[in-house]
Amino acid sequence: MSDHFDIVVIGAGMAGASMAAELAHAMPGQARILLAEAEAHPGYHTTGRSAAFWEECYGGPDIVPLTLASGDYLKDGGFLHRRGAFYIAREDAGAEVEAFMDQFAGTGVTIEKLGRAAIEGQIPGIRAGWTHAISEPNCADIDVAGLHQHYLARAKGGGVALRVQHRLSAAEREGGGQSGGWRLDFGAAGEVRAGIIVNAAGAWADHVAKLCGARALGITPYRRTVAQLRTTPQPGDHLPLVLDLGGSFYFKPENGRLWLSPHDETPSAPCDAAPEEIDIALAIDRFEQVVDWRVEAVERKWAGLRSFASDRRPVYGFAPDCDGFFWCAGQGGFGIQTAPAGARFAAQLLTNAPRDAMTHTLDESLYAPARFAQPAIL
Repeated sequence: MSDHFDIVVIGAGMAGASMAAELAHAMPGQARILLAEAEAHPGYHTTGRSAAFWEECYGGPDIVPLTLASGDYLKDGGFLHRRGAFYIAREDAGAEVEAFMDQFAGTGVTIEKLGRAAIEGQIPGIRAGWTHAISEPNCADIDVAGLHQHYLARAKGGGVALRVQHRLSAAEREGGGQSGGWRLDFGAAGEVRAGIIVNAAGAWADHVAKLCGARALGITPYRRTVAQLRTTPQPGDHLPLVLDLGGSFYFKPENGRLWLSPHDETPSAPCDAAPEEIDIALAIDRFEQVVDWRVEAVERKWAGLRSFASDRRPVYGFAPDCDGFFWCAGQGGFGIQTAPAGARFAAQLLTNAPRDAMTHTLDESLYAPARFAQPAIL
């Protein structure tokens, strides 16, 4: 006999864990909720590999409202450690600097143009030619593991059942319209029945949609690589997050080591992503063109998948073509820094609850699945 749940959330990474927690507290004692994770541990593929930071400009102007709305929750919860960020650019990139400033004018982010002297004061050993900087003083490191565990604990406290090694293998809609339900097959783990499916499956979001008979939206996973380096000099904790304005690298200190990424975005099938040596070599080459530091060793390297819709905005809302199927996906690299507002907003949409102080500025049309008028993937 199948278990019966009102809502089944597919995927227990940051998106699914935060969504389950928000649903539980929006509907206390009113709904049975299952958080189903395919792997043996929640957050194995992406959340557990993130070098995330809370960076106001990350993702572009359409993501800024979600980022800013999440800030107080993250700060009040003790999940942020102020670092500051510097976007840097070469001397011939003046037009790109002005375009960046114009892009974020009026969005509420705190940014300031600075010159060579400020760069030298913040980034020891900066090479000649890097003359432009945009400072973002509010940028902060995120305690990703702490935030993920917070949401898992909050979900559990709200009565959510977490089941790992539950990989969805088939789904069937039983009955028609809004009164119908779902039969979900998790293979050897058995079957459950549900009223609503929440697709928070990250890189597997389109795969889950197809299993359920919903139209895939073209949510594409991209590989992102990070290496931990031992360097001379050793990076001090005061070093800001340093990003190339052109998008070819970023680096930051981490417990006396340097975390470096070539800012790669390589399309990938959903998988257990692994770093490639060419990407590590490319990152180091770019880093050595920025500062005169010596790379002593690559101590660790890893890769994760970041999944985006074609317009680089997340997808929150009921599928217009599939009753009882709710999207919470496409959150790319900004999914952790926007998790508080994104999950709260998505839970309000699912339960038809009113907006609150966190979500009242968010525009539902920016993130609705209905914005994709035609199938992206067949």
